[in-house]
Amino acid sequence: MTDPGEGARFRAQFPVLDRLIYLNAGTEGPVPGAALDAVRRRIEAEAADGRCGRRYHDQVLEMATRLRVGYARVLGCQPSDVALTGSTTDGVNTVLGGLSFSAGDEILTSDEEHPGLLAPLGLARKRHGVTVRVVPFADIAEAVSEKTRLIACSHVSWVGGRVLDTAAIRATGVSLLLDGAQSVGAVPVDVDELGCDFYAGSGQKWLCGPEGSGCLYVRPERLEDLVIPWPGYGSLADAMRALELLPADGAARFDHGYPVGIRSAHALAALEVFELAEWSWVHRRAATLAELLAQRLADRGLTVWPRGNSTLVSFDVEDAQATVERLAGEDVIVRSIPSHGVVRAAVGAWSSEEDIERLVSLVAS
Repeated sequence: MTDPGEGARFRAQFPVLDRLIYLNAGTEGPVPGAALDAVRRRIEAEAADGRCGRRYHDQVLEMATRLRVGYARVLGCQPSDVALTGSTTDGVNTVLGGLSFSAGDEILTSDEEHPGLLAPLGLARKRHGVTVRVVPFADIAEAVSEKTRLIACSHVSWVGGRVLDTAAIRATGVSLLLDGAQSVGAVPVDVDELGCDFYAGSGQKWLCGPEGSGCLYVRPERLEDLVIPWPGYGSLADAMRALELLPADGAARFDHGYPVGIRSAHALAALEVFELAEWSWVHRRAATLAELLAQRLADRGLTVWPRGNSTLVSFDVEDAQATVERLAGEDVIVRSIPSHGVVRAAVGAWSSEEDIERLVSLVAS
């Protein structure tokens, strides 16, 4: 088991944990106290100094640059390969809206995908006449056909925490778009090792950043394969020649709008919390605690859904939503997955063995 003192020191940085057993970072991560302080300072600065002038503009762009660097470290890529977005779904839409498809092309996805991926796939089907084929999560690589143009699926399944066999998919040679909503910040990510062309992630979940934050990795070789779905000032290499639509260097051309200072301040402060603790420790502790939860639930006779070395644990109960509400009344926060009728706990490095035992005791009773 991990060092309890180290875990306690890390846990103390998240104020909500003083009141709740918070096991729902797969939806929204807990806010670190350092992020609260950073946002307060940023709001005070903007209120006192105004949001105008060269100094303000340079500050906002500098923060965005540092945030791009921070996301790149999490993804295992160069900062120039990263776009700043508002969510995983924003990244997915950027890719699916930027690629060219023809009627008869096939996109392969799995039976454990979030609506945030399925809805953009539905639009691609409606707009381009592509076939979207849904197959079991574990069988994606074997389901590739001669018509498969793109595989779009989760790196870690939001339903039960299974981890995609990216090596098998890489061997198919088919282009890969990964939904990283349940993996960025939760498990180690190395986009080169994964072999993906595109990787979309959320900032507000496992990275504990603000709502409306996220990132998109685009493999450099694929930059020119994407049109810019919603070009703006930041998309351009030369804003004085906007009608010519000369794209900015790298993936920054896909940034979503003007960078928000308050968003960057929160996200940067949260990333620093993890970096100071060291990502290897964060990932190892979260995965160890999640495995402990899965084992303890199984020991008490509950059916735990198939999972990989991830931070999600889902289990069967008679009434998932009623169980979630009952647990909330006991200050234990989990969620249900209505499409699959399970309760899902999202275990973070901020969790404790006591949290695990409390959840198991309440569920088993």
